[in-house]
Amino acid sequence: MSYPVDTVETEQATDPLLLDNQLCYALYAAAHRMTKSYRPLLERLGLTYPQYLVLLVLWEQDGVTVSEIGRRLRLDSGTLTPVLKRLESAGFLVRTRRQSDEREVEIALTPQGAALRSEAVTVRESVMCQLELSEPEIRALRKDLGVLIERLSVNGND
Repeated sequence: MSYPVDTVETEQATDPLLLDNQLCYALYAAAHRMTKSYRPLLERLGLTYPQYLVLLVLWEQDGVTVSEIGRRLRLDSGTLTPVLKRLESAGFLVRTRRQSDEREVEIALTPQGAALRSEAVTVRESVMCQLELSEPEIRALRKDLGVLIERLSVNGND
C-alpha cells in the first residue's frame, strides 16, 4: 500500500521522535559547528574555545573570582580549574587567593592576556562573516537563545 507524498511528509513533520524534528539536536549541531568554526582562528592565538570564553569574561571585567567566571559561563569549578591553569601556564592570567576570603581565588589578566583582546576581535568578525547574518539578526537569535537558556535554568536544569 502506498501513501500520498503529502501524507508521508505530514507524518514526518509531526513525528516527535525523528532526529530532524528535535530542537535539542539542532542546537547541538549548531553549537558543534560554531565551535568548529572558531577552532582554527583561536589556534592562531594559542587558545581553545573554553579558554576564549574565560578570556571574554575577563576582558569584560578583570579581577573576578573563579565562582563568578563559572556563574557567567555556567561551568562548575571542576571544569573551569584546568582551563584556568592552562591559561595561567600560557601567561595570560594569574590566580591569587583573595586576602578578604582565602577560600576565593581571584583571576586577573596579565598584560599579555589583556593584549590578546585586540587580536581576538578579528576572530569574532571572521565567524560572523561565515554566518552571513546581520547584527540585528544576530541580536535576535541571541535573545531567543537567552530566553531558552533562562527557561531551562528556571526549570532546574542549570
